[in-house]
Amino acid sequence: MGTASGHDIAFHASSWLDTAGQWKEGILFPRWSEWANYGFGEPRFIFYPPLSWMLGAALGFVVPWNAVPGVFIVLVQTLAGISMFALVRRFFPPGAAMFAAACYAANPYALLVVYMRSDFAEELACALMPVLLLAALQLCGLMENRWRSSSRAMAIFAMLFAAVWLSNAPAGVLASYSLALLFAWAAIGEKSLRPSWRALSRGAGGLALGFGLTGFYLLPAAYEQRWVNIGQALSSGYQPSQNFLYTEIGDPEHNLFNWIASSVAVLLIVMSGIGALVAYRNTRNVEDHEAKEKLWRAMLLLGGAATILMLRPSSILWTLLPELRFLQFPWRWMAILAVPYSYFGAAAIARRRGTWVWSAVGMVVLASAGTATFLVHQAWWDTDDIPVLEEAIASDQGFEGTDEYDPVADDHYNLPQKAPRAQILPMEESEPLVPKAEIHVERWTAEEKELSVSSPQPVRLAMRLLSYPGWRVEIDGKAVTPQLAETTAQMILPLSAGTHRITMRFTRTTDRTLGGAISASAGILFLLLLFLGRSSRQD
Repeated sequence: MGTASGHDIAFHASSWLDTAGQWKEGILFPRWSEWANYGFGEPRFIFYPPLSWMLGAALGFVVPWNAVPGVFIVLVQTLAGISMFALVRRFFPPGAAMFAAACYAANPYALLVVYMRSDFAEELACALMPVLLLAALQLCGLMENRWRSSSRAMAIFAMLFAAVWLSNAPAGVLASYSLALLFAWAAIGEKSLRPSWRALSRGAGGLALGFGLTGFYLLPAAYEQRWVNIGQALSSGYQPSQNFLYTEIGDPEHNLFNWIASSVAVLLIVMSGIGALVAYRNTRNVEDHEAKEKLWRAMLLLGGAATILMLRPSSILWTLLPELRFLQFPWRWMAILAVPYSYFGAAAIARRRGTWVWSAVGMVVLASAGTATFLVHQAWWDTDDIPVLEEAIASDQGFEGTDEYDPVADDHYNLPQKAPRAQILPMEESEPLVPKAEIHVERWTAEEKELSVSSPQPVRLAMRLLSYPGWRVEIDGKAVTPQLAETTAQMILPLSAGTHRITMRFTRTTDRTLGGAISASAGILFLLLLFLGRSSRQD
């Protein structure tokens, strides 16, 4: 059948291939996508979090490229199961924890992401959600802190929170709002002011440290939005108002997928509700019922909030809450709902025996297997996605770019699909003949271009490269500002008669330097908190 060719397969696979190629050039942390826009490039890696495309590129050195998506999915869903096991095992026996791990690894939303969306970055972020919640619960006092030291708990929480953001930005937004709600609820639930303030301050400190650790990515991604067409991320079909459950617009393909996603959401909501009711009955009259009831309420809070935000009456929140609209799809809140769904499943069977357990297991298996069967038949299967991209790169052609990462002066749909790396143009567009000139390319990598041009008369040099503030262009050692093509941001360099040396380097802008400094400072604080936590634990 090949690989499930979901909506985002080409984007992620091309990012893996581009990254792997840059590693071979000695660029350890890519920022500019060399082959996007058919070789003209785009600043994709400034805006898209790095963990998923680095993992995919690394796997490409270990297994054949066509096998990378499958291996990626197996590794990440295994991590998802381990993550959920770690959360549930704190309260329930190994058998129940294993059941929760299986529920989470094969939950209906995960299957939707794997078979129809191919959003590998979101899949990776979701794998970390349960263990992030485990750290958050310990940090705010809703669960016993097994790390004992609050500073150590804060450091571990911040690291996991940063990892979610560095995997997928929409998942980072989901996690940020969910954790803020959890910390506020924990503070309100305290009976005195001092513990309440402590829960809030620890939560805020952990979030701040997590954001600090992501500074090298998050600050440039936020600041440099002014240099690209970031508004295209909310073009027609990608707006929250068009993607609430069972919403229809004038696009049959959109409506079909939204119906599928909505049906998966309803299944997850119903199953979570049933699990929550049974789990609540099981938490009564047990030895540690207070701790389990606290966790049950926390899970119900997160699941309820996620459910509400998938429904149209919540549209005012999507308008008012900062950055929430960039989630695009309200049904993405299933990424949060899947955690309570799996936890409630474990809690429902933890104190039951015999027929009840098998009935509960059968219900979950039926839901997952039925969803998987349906999605397998709805998915598009293809064996050529990655080979086509490999051939496009090998032939020096590149692949299609991304609307929201296109520089502001550019319309990438006007860029030619087959353009030379450098092309001689007459000095005046009205001139019918192209002057004779020699071009010698000395170096051409993702972040460095060096060439020389010799011409007996003035010419213009059209580069296969888009103008962007990170590029520093020099002619004969002097910095110049390139001209732009009429309908695109393609760099055009006027050259006088004679021989000229042109160099182009993708440099570190101030925002990237500042972001790196913030991450370095946060990293030092992170290590100090870990060290202090370990010392206090030993004391």
